[in-house]
Amino acid sequence: MALRKSFILLLACFALSATSGCVYRTTISQGNLIKQEDLDQAEVGMTRNQIRFLLGTPMVDDPFHTDRWDYVYYLKIGRKDAGRKRWVSVFFVDDRVSEIRKEQELDPSL
Repeated sequence: MALRKSFILLLACFALSATSGCVYRTTISQGNLIKQEDLDQAEVGMTRNQIRFLLGTPMVDDPFHTDRWDYVYYLKIGRKDAGRKRWVSVFFVDDRVSEIRKEQELDPSL
């Protein structure tokens, strides 16, 4: 009887340890998904409203750098590394675009 209980307990422990690595990880999508054709239309000299219409509201609104908008996008599928990362910064002078930095590198550990 004690041998049977020990065997059942051992079998239950084995089943739990075998299935513990099978946890589902959901897809994580954060930030502004910017279409390439919309980004290609953004030009130096455009107003803030025109950029907001094309690219949407910026992900990062820094009160210390009001003349800079950052659009960050990050997609992670399950347990895999990030499937897609993008960082675009738009700089303004007198409420007009002065510079657009497109393909900036995000931290690889994301």
